[in-house]
Amino acid sequence: MNLNLIREEREKWLSWKNIKPMRDALDAVKSIDIPSEANIKLNDWLTIGDENTLSENQIDTIKESAKKLIPWRKGPFDFCGMKLDSEWQSNLKYNLLRPHFDLENKLVADVGCNNGYYMFRMLEDKPKKLVGFDPSAIFKTQFDFINHFMKSDIKYELLGVEHLEHYETKFDFIFMLGVLYHRSDPIASLKSLNRALNKGGEIIVDSFMIDGEEEVCLVPKDRYAMIPNIYFIPTVNCFKNWLNRAGFVDVEVIEITTTDYKEQRVTPWTFGMSLDDFRDKNDHSKTIEGYPAPKRVYLKAKKK
Repeated sequence: MNLNLIREEREKWLSWKNIKPMRDALDAVKSIDIPSEANIKLNDWLTIGDENTLSENQIDTIKESAKKLIPWRKGPFDFCGMKLDSEWQSNLKYNLLRPHFDLENKLVADVGCNNGYYMFRMLEDKPKKLVGFDPSAIFKTQFDFINHFMKSDIKYELLGVEHLEHYETKFDFIFMLGVLYHRSDPIASLKSLNRALNKGGEIIVDSFMIDGEEEVCLVPKDRYAMIPNIYFIPTVNCFKNWLNRAGFVDVEVIEITTTDYKEQRVTPWTFGMSLDDFRDKNDHSKTIEGYPAPKRVYLKAKKK
Protein backbone atom coordinates (compact mmCIF):
# COMPACT_ATOMS: atom_id res chain seq x y z
CA MET A 1 0.00 0.00 0.00
CA ASN A 2 1.46 3.34 -1.08
CA LEU A 3 0.61 5.70 1.76
CA ASN A 4 2.23 8.68 0.07
CA LEU A 5 -0.18 8.45 -2.86
CA ILE A 6 -3.09 8.25 -0.41
CA ARG A 7 -1.72 11.25 1.48
CA GLU A 8 -1.46 13.28 -1.74
CA GLU A 9 -5.04 12.46 -2.67
CA ARG A 10 -6.42 13.24 0.77
CA GLU A 11 -4.54 16.51 1.01
CA LYS A 12 -6.86 17.65 -1.79
CA TRP A 13 -9.79 17.17 0.58
CA LEU A 14 -8.68 20.33 2.37
CA SER A 15 -9.62 22.36 -0.71
CA TRP A 16 -13.14 20.93 -1.04
CA LYS A 17 -15.88 23.55 -1.42
CA ASN A 18 -17.31 22.99 2.07
CA ILE A 19 -13.86 22.89 3.69
CA LYS A 20 -12.34 25.93 1.97
CA PRO A 21 -14.12 28.50 4.22
CA MET A 22 -12.81 26.61 7.25
CA ARG A 23 -9.26 26.71 5.92
CA ASP A 24 -9.73 30.44 5.29
CA ALA A 25 -10.83 30.83 8.92
CA LEU A 26 -7.66 29.03 9.94
CA ASP A 27 -5.58 31.41 7.82
CA ALA A 28 -7.21 34.35 9.60
CA VAL A 29 -5.57 33.42 12.92
CA LYS A 30 -2.11 32.59 11.54
CA SER A 31 -1.01 36.19 12.01
CA ILE A 32 -1.87 35.91 15.72
CA ASP A 33 1.03 34.54 17.67
CA ILE A 34 0.72 33.54 21.30
CA PRO A 35 4.18 33.93 22.89
CA SER A 36 5.96 30.67 23.58
CA GLU A 37 6.20 31.59 27.24
CA ALA A 38 2.40 31.80 27.46
CA ASN A 39 0.95 29.55 30.11
CA ILE A 40 -0.29 26.27 28.61
CA LYS A 41 -2.29 24.12 31.00
CA LEU A 42 -3.03 20.53 30.04
CA ASN A 43 -6.05 20.40 32.33
CA ASP A 44 -9.73 19.55 31.81
CA TRP A 45 -10.05 22.80 29.89
CA LEU A 46 -6.99 22.71 27.63
CA THR A 47 -5.85 26.27 28.24
CA ILE A 48 -3.54 28.41 26.13
CA GLY A 49 -2.61 31.78 27.61
CA ASP A 50 -4.92 33.98 29.65
CA GLU A 51 -7.09 37.06 29.16
CA ASN A 52 -4.03 39.33 29.24
CA THR A 53 -2.03 37.45 26.59
CA LEU A 54 -3.71 38.97 23.53
CA SER A 55 -5.65 42.11 22.64
CA GLU A 56 -9.42 42.12 22.65
CA ASN A 57 -9.45 42.36 18.85
CA GLN A 58 -7.17 39.33 18.55
CA ILE A 59 -9.38 37.26 20.86
CA ASP A 60 -12.44 38.33 18.84
CA THR A 61 -10.68 37.14 15.67
CA ILE A 62 -9.96 33.77 17.28
CA LYS A 63 -13.58 33.46 18.39
CA GLU A 64 -15.04 34.33 14.99
CA SER A 65 -12.64 31.95 13.23
CA ALA A 66 -13.42 29.12 15.66
CA LYS A 67 -17.16 29.62 15.05
CA LYS A 68 -16.59 28.87 11.37
CA LEU A 69 -15.18 25.47 12.38
CA ILE A 70 -18.38 24.34 14.15
CA PRO A 71 -19.22 21.64 15.16
CA TRP A 72 -16.62 21.17 17.89
CA ARG A 73 -17.24 17.60 19.07
CA LYS A 74 -14.27 17.15 21.42
CA GLY A 75 -12.82 19.50 24.01
CA PRO A 76 -13.18 21.80 25.94
CA PHE A 77 -10.61 24.50 25.14
CA ASP A 78 -9.74 27.93 26.51
CA PHE A 79 -7.97 30.30 24.12
CA CYS A 80 -6.74 33.25 26.15
CA GLY A 81 -9.99 33.44 28.08
CA MET A 82 -12.22 32.59 25.11
CA LYS A 83 -14.11 29.48 26.26
CA LEU A 84 -14.82 26.89 23.58
CA ASP A 85 -17.21 24.41 25.16
CA SER A 86 -17.45 21.29 23.00
CA GLU A 87 -20.37 18.87 22.68
CA TRP A 88 -18.44 16.12 24.46
CA GLN A 89 -16.74 16.80 27.77
CA SER A 90 -13.74 14.76 26.66
CA ASN A 91 -11.93 15.46 29.91
CA LEU A 92 -14.26 12.96 31.62
CA LYS A 93 -13.12 10.13 29.37
CA TYR A 94 -9.48 11.19 29.53
CA ASN A 95 -9.48 11.36 33.31
CA LEU A 96 -11.13 7.95 33.49
CA LEU A 97 -8.41 6.39 31.33
CA ARG A 98 -5.44 8.38 32.63
CA PRO A 99 -4.50 6.01 35.52
CA HIS A 100 -4.26 3.11 33.07
CA PHE A 101 -1.41 4.20 30.81
CA ASP A 102 2.14 5.51 30.91
CA LEU A 103 3.33 7.00 27.62
CA GLU A 104 6.71 8.39 28.60
CA ASN A 105 9.22 7.94 25.75
CA LYS A 106 6.77 5.72 23.83
CA LEU A 107 5.56 5.76 20.23
CA VAL A 108 1.86 6.52 20.51
CA ALA A 109 -1.04 6.53 18.04
CA ASP A 110 -4.56 7.89 18.51
CA VAL A 111 -6.86 6.33 15.91
CA GLY A 112 -9.97 8.41 15.30
CA CYS A 113 -8.27 11.34 17.01
CA ASN A 114 -10.87 13.96 15.99
CA ASN A 115 -9.39 17.43 16.67
CA GLY A 116 -6.59 16.08 18.85
CA TYR A 117 -7.88 16.91 22.33
CA TYR A 118 -6.66 13.62 23.81
CA MET A 119 -3.27 13.90 22.11
CA PHE A 120 -2.72 17.39 23.44
CA ARG A 121 -3.52 16.10 26.92
CA MET A 122 -1.08 13.20 26.38
CA LEU A 123 1.77 15.66 25.97
CA GLU A 124 2.02 15.74 29.76
CA ASP A 125 3.36 12.16 29.58
CA LYS A 126 6.24 13.19 27.30
CA PRO A 127 5.81 10.47 24.66
CA LYS A 128 8.59 9.96 22.14
CA LYS A 129 6.18 10.49 19.26
CA LEU A 130 2.45 11.20 18.92
CA VAL A 131 0.57 10.42 15.70
CA GLY A 132 -3.13 11.00 15.16
CA PHE A 133 -5.15 9.19 12.49
CA ASP A 134 -8.49 10.55 11.26
CA PRO A 135 -9.75 10.83 7.66
CA SER A 136 -11.76 14.01 8.30
CA ALA A 137 -10.87 17.33 6.70
CA ILE A 138 -12.99 19.17 9.28
CA PHE A 139 -11.23 17.60 12.27
CA LYS A 140 -7.83 18.11 10.61
CA THR A 141 -8.64 21.81 10.22
CA GLN A 142 -9.67 22.07 13.87
CA PHE A 143 -6.43 20.35 14.87
CA ASP A 144 -4.40 22.80 12.76
CA PHE A 145 -6.29 25.67 14.41
CA ILE A 146 -5.43 24.43 17.92
CA ASN A 147 -1.89 23.45 17.07
CA HIS A 148 -1.15 26.85 15.59
CA PHE A 149 -1.26 28.09 19.17
CA MET A 150 0.01 24.94 20.91
CA LYS A 151 3.04 24.61 18.62
CA SER A 152 3.34 20.89 19.32
CA ASP A 153 5.16 18.37 17.12
CA ILE A 154 2.13 16.02 16.99
CA LYS A 155 1.73 14.43 13.55
CA TYR A 156 -1.80 14.33 12.11
CA GLU A 157 -2.53 11.86 9.31
CA LEU A 158 -5.67 11.89 7.15
CA LEU A 159 -5.57 8.09 7.31
CA GLY A 160 -7.79 5.45 8.88
CA VAL A 161 -7.64 2.15 10.75
CA GLU A 162 -7.02 0.24 7.52
CA HIS A 163 -3.76 2.11 6.93
CA LEU A 164 -2.28 1.62 10.38
CA GLU A 165 -0.52 -1.70 9.78
CA HIS A 166 1.16 -0.22 6.69
CA TYR A 167 2.37 2.90 8.48
CA GLU A 168 6.08 3.68 8.52
CA THR A 169 6.19 3.47 12.33
CA LYS A 170 5.20 0.65 14.67
CA PHE A 171 3.72 1.83 17.94
CA ASP A 172 4.11 1.02 21.63
CA PHE A 173 0.63 2.21 22.58
CA ILE A 174 -2.50 2.72 20.49
CA PHE A 175 -5.75 4.39 21.52
CA MET A 176 -8.88 3.80 19.45
CA LEU A 177 -11.88 5.50 21.02
CA GLY A 178 -15.29 5.90 19.42
CA VAL A 179 -14.32 4.05 16.25
CA LEU A 180 -14.84 0.29 16.48
CA TYR A 181 -18.64 0.30 16.19
CA HIS A 182 -18.27 2.22 12.91
CA ARG A 183 -16.28 -0.67 11.40
CA SER A 184 -18.15 -3.36 9.46
CA ASP A 185 -15.48 -5.93 10.41
CA PRO A 186 -14.42 -5.20 14.01
CA ILE A 187 -12.08 -8.20 14.31
CA ALA A 188 -10.23 -7.19 11.14
CA SER A 189 -9.85 -3.66 12.55
CA LEU A 190 -8.46 -5.01 15.81
CA LYS A 191 -6.06 -7.25 13.87
CA SER A 192 -4.85 -4.15 12.04
CA LEU A 193 -4.13 -2.52 15.40
CA ASN A 194 -2.29 -5.64 16.52
CA ARG A 195 -0.06 -5.65 13.45
CA ALA A 196 0.68 -1.95 13.99
CA LEU A 197 2.09 -2.57 17.49
CA ASN A 198 5.58 -3.41 18.58
CA LYS A 199 5.91 -6.67 20.50
CA GLY A 200 4.38 -6.23 23.94
CA GLY A 201 2.60 -3.07 22.81
CA GLU A 202 -0.73 -2.11 24.36
CA ILE A 203 -4.07 -0.74 23.26
CA ILE A 204 -7.00 0.97 24.90
CA VAL A 205 -10.17 0.61 22.87
CA ASP A 206 -13.83 1.28 23.62
CA SER A 207 -17.23 0.42 22.20
CA PHE A 208 -20.90 0.94 22.77
CA MET A 209 -22.12 -2.16 24.62
CA ILE A 210 -25.25 -4.04 25.60
CA ASP A 211 -25.79 -5.83 28.90
CA GLY A 212 -25.60 -9.60 29.15
CA GLU A 213 -23.23 -12.45 29.88
CA GLU A 214 -23.65 -14.14 26.50
CA GLU A 215 -21.05 -13.63 23.80
CA VAL A 216 -23.40 -11.85 21.39
CA CYS A 217 -23.92 -8.43 19.85
CA LEU A 218 -26.71 -6.11 18.71
CA VAL A 219 -26.87 -5.30 15.00
CA PRO A 220 -28.98 -2.15 14.58
CA LYS A 221 -31.34 -2.27 11.60
CA ASP A 222 -30.55 1.25 10.44
CA ARG A 223 -29.32 3.78 12.99
CA TYR A 224 -28.45 3.65 16.66
CA ALA A 225 -29.18 6.80 18.70
CA MET A 226 -29.60 8.50 15.31
CA ILE A 227 -25.98 7.68 14.46
CA PRO A 228 -25.41 6.16 11.00
CA ASN A 229 -22.92 3.39 10.28
CA ILE A 230 -23.17 1.63 13.63
CA TYR A 231 -22.63 -2.04 12.80
CA PHE A 232 -22.11 -4.11 15.95
CA ILE A 233 -22.75 -3.36 19.63
CA PRO A 234 -21.32 -6.23 21.70
CA THR A 235 -21.68 -7.53 25.21
CA VAL A 236 -18.48 -7.19 27.21
CA ASN A 237 -17.71 -10.91 26.79
CA CYS A 238 -18.24 -10.66 23.05
CA PHE A 239 -15.89 -7.66 22.91
CA LYS A 240 -13.24 -9.60 24.85
CA ASN A 241 -13.53 -12.45 22.37
CA TRP A 242 -12.98 -10.05 19.48
CA LEU A 243 -9.72 -8.95 21.10
CA ASN A 244 -8.61 -12.52 21.75
CA ARG A 245 -9.34 -13.50 18.16
CA ALA A 246 -7.34 -10.49 16.98
CA GLY A 247 -4.28 -11.78 18.83
CA PHE A 248 -4.42 -9.78 22.06
CA VAL A 249 -3.84 -11.11 25.57
CA ASP A 250 -4.30 -9.80 29.11
CA VAL A 251 -7.63 -8.24 28.21
CA GLU A 252 -9.02 -6.21 31.09
CA VAL A 253 -12.10 -4.07 31.62
CA ILE A 254 -11.12 -0.56 32.65
CA GLU A 255 -14.62 0.84 33.13
CA ILE A 256 -18.23 0.67 32.02
CA THR A 257 -20.07 3.99 31.81
CA THR A 258 -23.53 5.24 30.89
CA THR A 259 -23.48 8.32 28.67
CA ASP A 260 -25.35 11.21 30.29
CA TYR A 261 -25.96 14.93 29.91
CA LYS A 262 -22.82 15.81 31.86
CA GLU A 263 -20.70 14.21 29.14
CA GLN A 264 -22.61 14.99 25.93
CA ARG A 265 -24.92 17.94 25.31
CA VAL A 266 -25.67 20.89 23.03
CA THR A 267 -23.49 23.99 23.42
CA PRO A 268 -23.12 27.18 21.33
CA TRP A 269 -20.15 25.46 19.62
CA THR A 270 -22.11 22.48 18.28
CA PHE A 271 -25.07 21.70 16.10
CA GLY A 272 -28.55 21.95 17.61
CA MET A 273 -29.03 18.29 18.56
CA SER A 274 -27.22 15.99 20.98
CA LEU A 275 -27.80 13.16 23.46
CA ASP A 276 -31.19 14.32 24.74
CA ASP A 277 -32.51 14.26 21.17
CA PHE A 278 -31.18 10.75 20.56
CA ARG A 279 -32.94 9.10 23.51
CA ASP A 280 -36.59 8.17 23.95
CA LYS A 281 -38.28 11.27 25.40
CA ASN A 282 -40.34 9.18 27.82
CA ASP A 283 -37.74 6.55 28.70
CA HIS A 284 -34.08 7.57 28.81
CA SER A 285 -33.05 3.93 29.14
CA LYS A 286 -33.80 3.57 25.42
CA THR A 287 -32.64 5.25 22.24
CA ILE A 288 -35.12 6.96 19.96
CA GLU A 289 -35.15 3.73 17.92
CA GLY A 290 -36.01 1.62 20.96
CA TYR A 291 -32.57 0.10 21.54
CA PRO A 292 -30.81 0.17 24.94
CA ALA A 293 -29.47 3.68 25.58
CA PRO A 294 -25.73 4.26 25.07
CA LYS A 295 -23.40 2.54 27.50
CA ARG A 296 -19.69 2.28 26.84
CA VAL A 297 -17.02 -0.20 27.88
CA TYR A 298 -13.29 0.52 27.86
CA LEU A 299 -10.86 -2.38 27.45
CA LYS A 300 -7.09 -2.56 27.68
CA ALA A 301 -5.09 -5.37 26.07
CA LYS A 302 -1.57 -6.33 25.08
CA LYS A 303 0.04 -7.79 21.98
CA LYS A 304 1.64 -11.19 22.56
